[in-house]
Amino acid sequence: MYDLSTRKRALELVEQGRSLNSVSKETGISRNAIRSWQTRITPMPRMQRSPCSICGPSTEPPADKASYSYLLGLYLGDGCISPGMKAGYFLRIACADAWPGLIETCAAAIEAINPGKKAYRVQAVGYTSVVGYSWHWPCLFPQHGPGKKHNRSITLELWQQEIVDDHPWEFIRGLIHSDGCRITNWTTRIVASERKRYEYPRYFFTNVSDDIRRLFTDTLDALGVDWTHCRRNGNPYNISVAKKASVALMDTHVGPKY
Repeated sequence: MYDLSTRKRALELVEQGRSLNSVSKETGISRNAIRSWQTRITPMPRMQRSPCSICGPSTEPPADKASYSYLLGLYLGDGCISPGMKAGYFLRIACADAWPGLIETCAAAIEAINPGKKAYRVQAVGYTSVVGYSWHWPCLFPQHGPGKKHNRSITLELWQQEIVDDHPWEFIRGLIHSDGCRITNWTTRIVASERKRYEYPRYFFTNVSDDIRRLFTDTLDALGVDWTHCRRNGNPYNISVAKKASVALMDTHVGPKY
């Protein structure tokens, strides 16, 4: 769903002589949507959000804060919110079929946070979308907005940051489960004139958004986990945790996907 100010901004770019294609690439809004706004700029009644009956004038944080912190990590990595055809919103978290345990854990977190206490699974090629329906999702995830996450600012509300501060490992676990992994690296060393192979575990987190990576590393800093940038082709999109003590901490609180 796009609010009126977003629609007006897109049309202003078109009025400057920009093509629909270039405006679409800059804003992340489809050309069909922009074209339709040239005829009708105000949202259709079914697309207009009603005041939330749960929150009232301000957002009420969820009761299960640990589950929310985990779900927030999943959402920032592989989640999106979209309006329903008639009313309300769908929260979708894409989970690879290779990790059935992740799918079940994600569904449990959505059920714990969703006011309707429901989550269902939609099968796609190679992955499963875990979906929950509610009017409440834009309140719980104010980072929702038009375009791709890495093309806009991603910051936490004060109440969200307080939850992450209280449940940092759940947040890290959600981020790793969405855009991270635990792998086994190897290297060789010459010992007594003989080359020997050594293996060691390592965690990676990869995300194009500078803001989301910063949320990840700031939380690691608060937990005392050492990390480094692992650049590929000059891009700082990969965060590595490789020191033995830090990997041990991650193993205790996060662990590999399953």
